[in-house]
This record gives sequence, structure tokens and C-alpha cells, in this order.
Amino acid sequence: MFTGLVESVGRIAECQPVPSGVRMRIETPLASELVPGDSLAVNGVCLTVTANSDRDIHADVGPETLRVTTLGRLNAGSLVNLERPLRADSRFGGHFVQGHVDGTGLIEGLRADGESYWLTVSFPGSLAPYIIPKGSIAIDGISLTVARLGDARLDVMIIPFTIAHTNLKNAKAGDPVNLECDMVGKYVVRAAELAGFSPAAVRAGDTRQ
Repeated sequence: MFTGLVESVGRIAECQPVPSGVRMRIETPLASELVPGDSLAVNGVCLTVTANSDRDIHADVGPETLRVTTLGRLNAGSLVNLERPLRADSRFGGHFVQGHVDGTGLIEGLRADGESYWLTVSFPGSLAPYIIPKGSIAIDGISLTVARLGDARLDVMIIPFTIAHTNLKNAKAGDPVNLECDMVGKYVVRAAELAGFSPAAVRAGDTRQ
């Protein structure tokens, strides 16, 4: 379990194709604090550390993860948001993030508002039932609050600290991002489906299948 509070920005040093998918080598100051078998969120995707040194860690990315996330589009030099799992004795910030990406979106724009920024991200229609105004969403592993919500786009406000301490410092229109919706909302929607309600029908104004 993660919180969406990014600890460090790492750099992809190498992406090597292997029979099981892709093996990544990531340079990060966290490397010396990790051991093989540890979990690590990389741009919001929970991966397992397979090897480490004082400067970098290795992690394997399987075919399914490559299909449903943006990790397969990373190259040497790409910056990635990193977070270790939440400790049971830690204070809890952000929101509950599993590291299980629900889909990918596209950055539509990043525009200044004083010293902060508005980030606009488009998302697939399949995620619409799980996103609400003022709700939480993880974008590339960053816990953010939905400030404005349209049919297929959302806006979040990015403060200067977040820009400076995540890979959003290099974000531009057209970049793909990993999206994970609030875990609580997903359970609510699933319970409604089992009770006979259809999220699609509700959006259309009908509450029964």
C-alpha cells in the first residue's frame, strides 16, 4: 500500500528486453535503503526490486503491466516518481494507493496560475464512474485532488513543491500518464453493480439495468 506522496525522482538508466518482459535499471538515492523483494511504486506502478546497489535498483516489468501502463514507453533518461510502501507505524498522508493502475490518460495541458499550475488530463470513459469532483486520484503515482471534472477530462491544481519534487517538472502536452482511481470508489461501484445498478445507466439518468 502506498500514499501517493512521492519520495524521490529516479532516472531510468536502462531498459533491457528479456523473455519475461522488460528489465529496468533505475538510478535513485533510495537504492541503498532497498533490498531484493521490496516493493517500489514506479510512476504509480507497484514493482518488485530484484537487485540493488548503492546507486540503482533493478525491477522486472511483465507483459501485462507493459500493456496496461506507460512503463513500456520509458527510455533511458526518463524521470520516474518513486515511493516505498507505507509503514504501519507511519503517519498517513495522501490517500490509499495500491500501485494497481486502472488505465492511462494523456496530459492535455499544463498552464500557470500564479506560482502554481493547472494540469489537465484526459481519461478513458471506462474510468468515469470512479472519478468525482474533490475526490482523490493518483497520476503517475502522485496523490492529487480532482478540482474540475468533465466527461472525459479532469483538472488538478499542482503546487510549486509538487512540480519541483516530481517528474511533472518535465511534463508536456501529449505525455501519457498512469491513472489509479480512489480505491474506495471502486468498491462502491462494484457493490452497486452486484446490487443491479449500472454506472453507465446512472450517467444517462436511469438507475436500473
